[in-house]
Amino acid sequence: MAHGSAPAPWEASRAGERVLVAVFASPVAGHLLRYGADIGFSGVLLEPDPERAERVAADGIPGAEVVTKVPAWLDGTADVVLTDHDRPELGAVLHELLAFPCRWIGVMGSPRHTAPHVAALAALGVPPGEIARVHRPIGLNIGSKTPPEIAISTLAGLLADRNDRPGGFAF
Repeated sequence: MAHGSAPAPWEASRAGERVLVAVFASPVAGHLLRYGADIGFSGVLLEPDPERAERVAADGIPGAEVVTKVPAWLDGTADVVLTDHDRPELGAVLHELLAFPCRWIGVMGSPRHTAPHVAALAALGVPPGEIARVHRPIGLNIGSKTPPEIAISTLAGLLADRNDRPGGFAF
């Protein structure tokens, strides 16, 4: 690294400074976890469907652990990104995640469409203040279209937020 140092991904612990939890196995989740490891995130893929989780674990994602349940150790070091807003278990998974003091929780999705997590959480009795903890849209507005571009945009947005910066080109 030319202007600083960062711990190697394997040096980061779950109780360390940066944990990235990608929820739902998807192409974007794979890129988030791969690129996230390169910038110092300890990665976890949360895939509630055991069959999907098994397939992903067999293929492997370098630097990431695959789990089927929300890890009990989630704390304020965790950034959580739900990578599929169409999954039927979206509300239930978000509801469970909101019980933890995660630093940041976001759901991918276009700002031009209704955010499905709001209705799903409201139906589960989640108060509006807790629903407001969920960010959407996520990432920087760079016109991302492909899974790698979406992952880069999302990680850049997380880094900007962690560093208390606005993102974009404002310095």
